[in-house]
Amino acid sequence: MGETGGRRRVERRRTGVRNGIDVLLEQQAALLKGRRVGLITNPTGTTRTLRSTVEALLEAGVQLRALFGPEHGVRGALQDALPADDFVDERTGIRVYSLYGRTLRPQPEMLRDLEALVFDIQDVGVRFYTYAYTMAYSLQEAARHGLGFVVLDRPNPITGVRVEGATLEPGFASFVGDYGLPFRHGLTMGELARYVDATQGWGAALHVVPVEGWRRAMWFDETGLPWVMPSPNMPTLETATVYPGTVLFEGTNLSEGRGTCRPFEIIGAPWLTSERLVRALYANLEAAGVEGVLVRELHFIPMFDKHAGQLCRGWQVHVVDRDAYEPVKAGIVLLKTVRDLHPEAFEWRRFGDGTYGVDRLAGTDALRKMVDRGAPLDEILDRMSQGTRAFAEARLPYLLYA
Repeated sequence: MGETGGRRRVERRRTGVRNGIDVLLEQQAALLKGRRVGLITNPTGTTRTLRSTVEALLEAGVQLRALFGPEHGVRGALQDALPADDFVDERTGIRVYSLYGRTLRPQPEMLRDLEALVFDIQDVGVRFYTYAYTMAYSLQEAARHGLGFVVLDRPNPITGVRVEGATLEPGFASFVGDYGLPFRHGLTMGELARYVDATQGWGAALHVVPVEGWRRAMWFDETGLPWVMPSPNMPTLETATVYPGTVLFEGTNLSEGRGTCRPFEIIGAPWLTSERLVRALYANLEAAGVEGVLVRELHFIPMFDKHAGQLCRGWQVHVVDRDAYEPVKAGIVLLKTVRDLHPEAFEWRRFGDGTYGVDRLAGTDALRKMVDRGAPLDEILDRMSQGTRAFAEARLPYLLYA
């Protein structure tokens, strides 16, 4: 019985969604044959049977000459914002270059022996996740140096249907936001590469190996693919579902749940009055028409990052209808509610140069300024949806999936 069950499980996996790496190996192996290749990847770069893309390409005879690691490193071991060094991989002997250390983009000496760059990393479908810019900067450098660029595509885990949040304003571009993208762009990495290359006029020799069997309305847990953590603080699909909105708390003096087992679902601070706050959160979420979510009063102690070792009072976000839930709208409502109830304790986090972290995340300073002056919620939400519809239309020529 166990053997039969095993065969059935394997068969279901084989007939489910296939990532770009699986499609490449099964149908387009000739694409990289005989070419000297650099691979941009991390632990999410696996086949559908969780075999490393590095190992799979080497076994397929691809001439892997270099590896490139994004934020968190090629092995995915580093915490948020920690730089990574270059090194030689002890298993394969291949040189590994960090694209989140002394440089954010491949340098000429890293590309000298290559004919193509290949990108295989699982994204989470939002503007502020740095993997999108690792890909875009590498695509631009490939165009400059006459190299091919291949994206081994993967599903957008929070669907490719919904576009949410204001588009990034000129002057607020950074490594957590660029190219006029909204908070939630609804693109796969392959589609995003097509969009950025065309709108920036790079003219790259871009080839996307598409996902097979994925439809835009599918959530990741409907693909049949195993979830591999995209980064240390993105442990589950539930995390990715709330992240487009609760990421805004990174730009405040509240804990966004780093240092707990439910980052971005858990929010709080030692100075919050959580029982009163949760009542206000419910009232404001309902007033804003946010559906599909419950919030629960919560006490927690982060083990690292903000308020490490301190008892925090706050709440946990529970999404009960993810298709109805609007995470960006919810995040803005939660943020304004805390600021209104605790103006004496609430603070925006600033960088050493005096700029505000929330402005980089929001792609504008309008959110911070409107919240500070007590603007009505409907006014803030209207302002923070500007450009969304236009982007949703502008992306249409670059979509690969129905």
